[in-house]
Amino acid sequence: MILELAHTKLTVFISAKQIVKDVYRITSEFPTHEKYGLTSQMRRAAVSIVLNISEGCSRKSQPERKRFFEIARGSLIELDTAIDISIELKYLQKEKVDLLNHPIINVFKILSKLISS
Repeated sequence: MILELAHTKLTVFISAKQIVKDVYRITSEFPTHEKYGLTSQMRRAAVSIVLNISEGCSRKSQPERKRFFEIARGSLIELDTAIDISIELKYLQKEKVDLLNHPIINVFKILSKLISS
């Protein structure tokens, strides 16, 4: 990163970045006809999580920070739903998704605490 800001050392930020990398990896195996469908949607949702965490951390007021964390959590929930759909469509095997379980749950818990505090 060019700017070495404090938020880049936060667990929530690091875990969210790992989710992005994992989502890109697992969606690279999706059918090519999903390039502009689930593949794109899942990647955008994953990136949205980490970008909104970053932007939220840059805000000075608590209401502004909270709003960006709410958007990040919404994107996380969107991603979780897309993962479920991908499993049902047999684009993903449950075993490949298992590596995302802990990071997704962890980021959800941390964001929920940040929103409620």
